Amino acid sequence: MLKYNFINNLLNLKDVFVKNVVNKDDFIEIFVETKKKPHVCPVCGYTTSKVHDYRKQRIKDVPIQFKKTFIILRKRRLVCSECGKRFYEKLDFLPRYHRMTNRLSFFIINELSNVNSMKHVSLKANVSTHTVKRIFDTVSYTAYSLPEVISIDEFKGNSGGSKYHCILVDPVNHKVIDIIKDRRFHILSDYFRNFKNRDKVKYVVIDMWSQYADIAKTYFKNATIIIDKFHFMRYNTWAIENVRKRIQKNMDKKLRRYYKKSRKLILARKDSLDEDSKRQLEIMLLYNDELRHAHYLKESFYKISDARSASEAKILLKEWIEIARKSGIKEYISCAETLSRWFKEIVNSFDVPYTNGCVEGFNNKIKVIKRNAFGFRNFNRFRNRILHCCK
Repeated sequence: MLKYNFINNLLNLKDVFVKNVVNKDDFIEIFVETKKKPHVCPVCGYTTSKVHDYRKQRIKDVPIQFKKTFIILRKRRLVCSECGKRFYEKLDFLPRYHRMTNRLSFFIINELSNVNSMKHVSLKANVSTHTVKRIFDTVSYTAYSLPEVISIDEFKGNSGGSKYHCILVDPVNHKVIDIIKDRRFHILSDYFRNFKNRDKVKYVVIDMWSQYADIAKTYFKNATIIIDKFHFMRYNTWAIENVRKRIQKNMDKKLRRYYKKSRKLILARKDSLDEDSKRQLEIMLLYNDELRHAHYLKESFYKISDARSASEAKILLKEWIEIARKSGIKEYISCAETLSRWFKEIVNSFDVPYTNGCVEGFNNKIKVIKRNAFGFRNFNRFRNRILHCCK
């Protein structure tokens, strides 16, 4: 009996006798029988222990030693002495009408917290993909309140008829709050209208998507809108890159190839280059006055990012916009106009430590989930999978 206790502890099955264990090359069978105890008749409520007959039931369980595992249960069918109703005994580890244990369901849900596909989990758990989907569809997440700081961004989802989905994140605690089906104003408006603590939101971090700003102004009237630093800094990078591409079109093939391969010297901050790279950069800039002026604007813009306060950034950015507008370089004139439209929100970012950095990390994880699954058609399942993996 001692070895049976050890096996019971290993299997974590209560009130069960292990009669035999068959260990094959690709599966394990565990033959068990439950302890006899009185049950209540589901019809008349009379308590009975009278056994009508026994039947064997093959039940799927959590894999052991990476093998498919089955519990072969000798199951009692009881008969009520009062009304004659025949019914099966009730088991704690096996729900009614199920052929898999509770812990196998929990195992599947736990495995789905990783980025593996449902097909991979189904093979590991020895069930069908449809069973995995059916079990996971019992999982649901609901956001009931909003934190003081929220970050909003979008990612390409292509599920539920929407190309882009919206991700809502708490950047302070690095948690995904929710996934919204679409980034359009009316969808976001319907979503945020349901929250009662909107007045407690102090900061909203967004990119330069105008509808996010409109939503923030409409529903978070006490909040300060912040443009993520990465999103406004990249306009500077795009501008210098477009200047280089335009200028090198008029170069001969050999020189054009050299400028393309050496573009990192133009994009990098000059202070971060070694002496040899600085000399190469100076030679490249001597070729064209417009490129040299664009590089000067790029370097001066980086100095704005080093500002320690919003008041300092406000002065530097205002001066830079004026210089860029007068430069005559169309790429930087366009960049200056864009930054001018978002001037207040950009300046706000220098007084707070909040960015969309963690959002980009979650977006990368979402891409992995989507790629492993070869895409999702059902948005609700996609949303729950993201929340399940990211929480």
